[in-house]
Amino acid sequence: MSAFEFFFSFYGLLLGLSVAELVGGFARVLHERERIRFGWLTPALALFVAIDIATFWNQAWVIFRGAPFNTFLLIVSLSIAAIFYVAASVTFPRVSAEGAHERIDLDAHFWAHRKLVFGCILAANLIVAVMVIILAQADPGFAKLARSVTLWTGVAIFVVGTATAAFAPWRRVAVAALAVVLLYSLWQMTNSAAALAATGGWSPITGAG
Repeated sequence: MSAFEFFFSFYGLLLGLSVAELVGGFARVLHERERIRFGWLTPALALFVAIDIATFWNQAWVIFRGAPFNTFLLIVSLSIAAIFYVAASVTFPRVSAEGAHERIDLDAHFWAHRKLVFGCILAANLIVAVMVIILAQADPGFAKLARSVTLWTGVAIFVVGTATAAFAPWRRVAVAALAVVLLYSLWQMTNSAAALAATGGWSPITGAG
């Protein structure tokens, strides 16, 4: 097992728990849908969080693929994954049998917890941005990456949009910021899909065994 494989088994497991928490929260809400007022804000937030977690899985391949085994890197990955877990666990409200007669408004839940969820997402992304800046001082590959105008334009859109969605005192501004960062994330996914299509996809493995 290589250093990256060992690291990724740890990092991927932790991020996987965040995905499980997010999907589990959505499933619990669907299970109690008769007493849930859905709206669209919390589902949009959940989609944004899910895409960002998937993006971090991709970033682990780019950033840590050549990294040596190091306890400090494990601690950094633990910090990032723990931040994501907190965000994922708060995205959907907790529902229980004890509150069977209590109505739950997902839009109200969004406004009550948006600062924590967006703040966690912002913190995790800033940690990675700082890592890229530090690594750029010592490695030519990361230096080239850090000189990318496209990269930092995307980071700026993400940081400003996420911070605005988290802390803007005006609800319309916060909703607009959520729409911007979600559309930006979906646009990135569309670009990835287009790149995959441009390569012709992939072929099945044949002749195994």
